[in-house]
Amino acid sequence: MHPASAAEVGTIERDTLLGVPCCVYLPSGYVQRVASSKTVFPVLYLHHGMFGSEDDWSTQGELLKLMNMLLLAGQVKEMVIIMPDNFLGSIPPLTRDSLLNAPNITPSGETIDTSMGSAHWRKFTSEQEQAYEMSGYWEEHFAEFMAEAEKRYSISTNPAMRAIAGLSMGGFHTMHVAHYLHGQFAYVGLFSAVIIPRQGDEQVSPEYDSQFHTSGFDYQMEYPSPVYSHWMQDLRRDAPAPPMYWIAMGRDDFLYAQMQDYRLWLDQNNFEYTYYESQGGHTWPNWQNYFCRFTKKLFWDDKF
Repeated sequence: MHPASAAEVGTIERDTLLGVPCCVYLPSGYVQRVASSKTVFPVLYLHHGMFGSEDDWSTQGELLKLMNMLLLAGQVKEMVIIMPDNFLGSIPPLTRDSLLNAPNITPSGETIDTSMGSAHWRKFTSEQEQAYEMSGYWEEHFAEFMAEAEKRYSISTNPAMRAIAGLSMGGFHTMHVAHYLHGQFAYVGLFSAVIIPRQGDEQVSPEYDSQFHTSGFDYQMEYPSPVYSHWMQDLRRDAPAPPMYWIAMGRDDFLYAQMQDYRLWLDQNNFEYTYYESQGGHTWPNWQNYFCRFTKKLFWDDKF
């Protein structure tokens, strides 16, 4: 691939897919190229972390700057990157609409400073937000979201040209989407990922349960889901697939021990993966680093 010129830079557009707000990175000249030559691009679905929104990767993560830098250096393939609000995507539509239409007040009745974040900023307690994030709704309905994206954008429907990744809670979503939709992604990236499923389901290691489940909050919420049932057995079934299962973690990350426990379990079950360890912790400089390393590996090999 020839390095892009300085004029060949992508753009980030806003969209809503099945009621879920998204930021979408489009390669240079996307509209004209699709119209004139029917170009079909590979796609990366990229998730934010807990308390985040669809803007996180484009603002704090400086995704446009990173992609243009990598393209100018000829280090990545051109691709479409879809960044959904995976928190709002974790809430059933009627409840989501009610949330977005509710007054901007906190659970304690204070006015929300909407300049601080997305439309759902601080409308839930941390326990409530975590409960929805881990409800399984997003994973169970991700195929529908993906189908809508494929209608809207000129992106490949070939699993070999699909990637999925996410940071922290977005890594949790990534892991479970990839296992629930087995065989649909050739590339899976877990950046400082949360591993533990809901309370009451299988655990990688019981001592880590209390780290996330001290409140006794009902993780079933209003939408019980089968997504997490037998997920470890499913991973055993899937070994050694998918073609690239890429894990990154900082040595000072509060999730470090949990990830090492997960890696041990993967090793014991012959599940193939690539592991990258960095300095530092649960920070945007690390996630930017992981994003660059991960995207450099995508879509070069046609063996799939």
